[in-house]
Amino acid sequence: MVSTGDGIGEHVTGPVLTLYQELRRRGISSFGEAYSELRLAPEEYERCRDELTSLGLIVPTGPAHATVAALADGSWRRETDMVAAIDPEIALLRLLERERERLREHLAEADRAYSTLETLAGTFLRASALTRSEAAVEALTDYRRIQQAIEDITDVMQESSASLHPGTPGRQNPDSMLDRDRRQIANGVRVRAIYGRQEAAEPEMAAFLGRRAALGVEIRLAPAVPMNMIIADRQFALVPIRPEDPREGAILARGSALVRPYLSLYEHCWHTATPYGTEVAPERGGDGLSEQQRAALQMLASGMKDEKIARTLGVSLRTVSRMISELMQELGASSRFEAGVRAVQLGWLD
Repeated sequence: MVSTGDGIGEHVTGPVLTLYQELRRRGISSFGEAYSELRLAPEEYERCRDELTSLGLIVPTGPAHATVAALADGSWRRETDMVAAIDPEIALLRLLERERERLREHLAEADRAYSTLETLAGTFLRASALTRSEAAVEALTDYRRIQQAIEDITDVMQESSASLHPGTPGRQNPDSMLDRDRRQIANGVRVRAIYGRQEAAEPEMAAFLGRRAALGVEIRLAPAVPMNMIIADRQFALVPIRPEDPREGAILARGSALVRPYLSLYEHCWHTATPYGTEVAPERGGDGLSEQQRAALQMLASGMKDEKIARTLGVSLRTVSRMISELMQELGASSRFEAGVRAVQLGWLD
């Protein structure tokens, strides 16, 4: 607080400052008398008194001096307009203490509210509190409730988001989906989505997928997508009650024990789908494969280890590793499993 000669802050100016200086000179006096002697504007009377009182620079007094507690709880009854001028430093200390007390009350109230909400919420949407043994299922039949559940999951998501989309966004607002993408990616969440290849070919959908991809969403396309699905942090899964009729509502599953099977299904769909914008046409390869490469691909697709492939083909492990690396590059695959699946999809092993 910047002080004047009387130690009053710069924000106390004009008639208020003049009046306070006079009251300080008097010590204890009639407020009205001091005001009148200064010939201040009558309409300023109440404002000056209220401002000085609120700052704690004056307190009412009488035969007995008003205590801070009596003023705070409203038990003080003013019989005269006598006031006592308070030293600015004392007023400041009292004001700070009053604000500290108010802050303590706010914090206590917030703590009580938090405890109540925590009790009511239980394990709902608290991924960190869900253990292997905890599981819960909720049926959501109201579309608005489903959308709210998606928003709630988005807000608590910390690691990963995986979704299946068999058709167009439908009733979902594309701008809302893009907004969720931005928030998730900004928070370091890995966002993946799988769409049907046929639906993705439509101009409007293609433009939408392009916008999602530009934000950093990993998108893949599949010949067929079994149902709508959203998985978050391996702890939440939102799936339709009946995949053949999404209008009937959705099931919100919580807990890794329930979500794990859905995640396995998703990973299978992910590895058998094609990265958006980098689809490999069947005619790009396959016809020129040597018998050795074709045999290696077949064994790779069956999940055989490199060591066994090398023994079966009668070549070194280094040769097998180089061969598989070349095949993965040709297929545009990011993993051995994906390379085998892609080769089957493209008919290279027919």
